[in-house]
Amino acid sequence: MIRFFTKDQYKNTVLALWALLAIVQACFTELMDDEAYYWVYSRHLDWGYFDHPPMIALLIKAGYALFHNELGVRLGMVVLNVGTLVLTDKLISEKNNTVFYLILAGMGAMQLGGILAVPDIPLIFFAALYFYLYRNFLTAQNWKNTLLLGLGMALMFYSKYHGVLLVFFTVISNPHLLKLPRFWAAVLVTTALFFPHLYWQYTHDFPSVQYHLFERNAKAYHYSYTLDYLAGQLLLFGPLVGWLLLYYAFRVPVKDSFERAMKFSLIGVLAFFALSTIKGRVEANWTVMVFAPLLVLAHQGIVRQGYSVKVLKALWIPSLVLVAVVRVYMMWDFLPGVRIRPEIHHNREWTAVVKEQSAGRPVVFLNSYQQPSKYMFYQGEFAYSLNTIRSRRSQYNFWPMEEKLWGKEIWLASSDQNYFPEMEGRKTAQGTFFGKPVEDFHSYSLLQFIPAQKEFQRSPDGKYRFAVKNNYGREIPIVGKGPRLMHLISAEGMEPLVWETDMFLKDLVGKDSVDIHIPGSKMPGQYKIKLGFEVLGGLDPTHNSPYFKIVDF
Repeated sequence: MIRFFTKDQYKNTVLALWALLAIVQACFTELMDDEAYYWVYSRHLDWGYFDHPPMIALLIKAGYALFHNELGVRLGMVVLNVGTLVLTDKLISEKNNTVFYLILAGMGAMQLGGILAVPDIPLIFFAALYFYLYRNFLTAQNWKNTLLLGLGMALMFYSKYHGVLLVFFTVISNPHLLKLPRFWAAVLVTTALFFPHLYWQYTHDFPSVQYHLFERNAKAYHYSYTLDYLAGQLLLFGPLVGWLLLYYAFRVPVKDSFERAMKFSLIGVLAFFALSTIKGRVEANWTVMVFAPLLVLAHQGIVRQGYSVKVLKALWIPSLVLVAVVRVYMMWDFLPGVRIRPEIHHNREWTAVVKEQSAGRPVVFLNSYQQPSKYMFYQGEFAYSLNTIRSRRSQYNFWPMEEKLWGKEIWLASSDQNYFPEMEGRKTAQGTFFGKPVEDFHSYSLLQFIPAQKEFQRSPDGKYRFAVKNNYGREIPIVGKGPRLMHLISAEGMEPLVWETDMFLKDLVGKDSVDIHIPGSKMPGQYKIKLGFEVLGGLDPTHNSPYFKIVDF
């Protein structure tokens, strides 16, 4: 059967079959949590978002305009997934179609994950495009290739920030680039094209930098972070032959500056994220940008250096069988007792239960960006995420969605019974959902307090200066004094505590800056503080400031 696919004319057949399987899977697999979240991105197009640049939102917007279903959300990913294979094939200088197909057969994650509407898919494609354009630039440093290289880098950065690592390791592999005026011209093109996103970050106080570099860090290193990362890489590029492809790609000698860039990028990216496990857990998919370098280098090792292909020939059928089983599971929950990615099943069922519970009220979910996103997609009803101060922020902390809820009766919902300790919920295949009505709802996530400095010396009177940033663009309605301003205080060796301040919303709105009295500042030592409003009795306050430090000098 392998011999049937050795001729060039059959390559289109392989690509068409790949695309057909992807379309079927995209049609009949329910959305993962993050896919639904990014679909909400596409309903609010902007130059940036809390978690990511805007490429994923734009692609979903385009596909969903054609098909108002899961296929529409994923259509752009299917196109880019197939396009990645075409580009990667063009990067291979000494081709052998049989080897190319054997490697693809073994790369299960590319077959299964290639349809998912997540930023990794455009990153993989634009990374392959970047290497294609970089090779053209090395061949001829004319203005056309210069402008295209600048465009390619910008598109990669608009997909996911990790793309900057490929450019960094490319320069490390070829320092002579720094002496080329047209390389710097390409960098200027990239900077100009990427500037709108940088400006968005600036006007929103760089939330992505704060989140990715600081908020996601673990409190202490654990060896499992590194072991999980290493195991994840073997599965990501396999699952059965990932170890062999990595070995071949590491081992193959490079023959020119272009291959050196790919090898430096492959090793550099994998090493960078391995070192990052010191700061916390690293997701396996963060390295997907090296898909093209891995495939090209492993391929060249087999074809040019004569590395053995026996293992690939022995495992290509088992790999495809394993992929086929997972494909079926993604579309049909034939193992209901096994909780493997349960988020891709029964979403219409649980969202319908919450809709019935809400009895026509708008739904506010607690501390979940996934649940309101799924609810809006599968029920077509408005929902919102109220994130409290101990939880992580999300893009819901930046969208102007609260104003639609001010003064209305809402249904407060969650699958976490800790928020509803004495209530019985409704059981679904996705867990038990709890809720209660809340009259005259108001929350104020878009009112932010920016500390005058990130680190304060202890103030004798306990007062600290903040800028007040009203991101609603209009006057905030206040009922009575409004909610009390609270603060979360945490320090090493202590459980974070929520304490009151003596100020209310009415004392703060309409001001450009304010001195806030924080009683917790009388505690000894160094600690971190975050401000928030107590908008719902019995629950933690909302997020209304970044963390800042108070220290003794």
